[in-house]
Amino acid sequence: MLKIENLHVNYGGIQALRGISLEVPDGQIVTLIGANGAGKSTTLRTISGLVKAASGSIQWNGEELLGKPIDKIVSGGIAMSPEGRRVFPDLTVLENLKIGAYLRKDKAEIEKDIKWVYSLFPRLEERSWQLAGTLSGGEQQMLAVGRALMSRPQLMMLDEPSLGLAPLVVQDIFKIIQEINRQGVTVLLIEQNANMALKIADLAYVLETGTITMSGTGAELLADERVKEAYLGKNG
Repeated sequence: MLKIENLHVNYGGIQALRGISLEVPDGQIVTLIGANGAGKSTTLRTISGLVKAASGSIQWNGEELLGKPIDKIVSGGIAMSPEGRRVFPDLTVLENLKIGAYLRKDKAEIEKDIKWVYSLFPRLEERSWQLAGTLSGGEQQMLAVGRALMSRPQLMMLDEPSLGLAPLVVQDIFKIIQEINRQGVTVLLIEQNANMALKIADLAYVLETGTITMSGTGAELLADERVKEAYLGKNG
């Protein structure tokens, strides 16, 4: 389980996170919703070691993550698919996937996991030798998720996976997130499409200007009038 307690993060005088506490229980889909600039991406980047915290605690299976190098966090079972996808455009789909397994030495298992990713994303298999920069936005998002899965994470963090994608592609991405979760991967999801995110979430938090203002099950927040008005439109 991931457990964050009283986490403070400052960006040059600006308080990005103001003492947030949250839990991501094993085997669940947990979503963090909020407006742009609320601190959602900062939360993921701090968990993954890309941003330093001012104070607080981030524990993963009882072990403190703050201060650990990024490679130790990844090898400890946490992977992130970043906002904006950030695939390597001049490398093929297959080369991008193999980069996701760069800390692993188990070649036979890596080959099995490539097949697993292809089973989740058949389109990637069809385009395995295509340069990633020539893929559509939806295909690049699939590749970013697939690359993160190649580290064989216990916890998968997804930062705005639906951003800029067509509605039909968004539905596909959310189905795949649920399938990844069914196959035993815990998911921490940041998503501006609050409606879709809350529908698949076991647990949800609302983040506003660096503070968690609400929490509950996905269904509870989906039905909450304040959430409807702020994030879903009055009719949800």
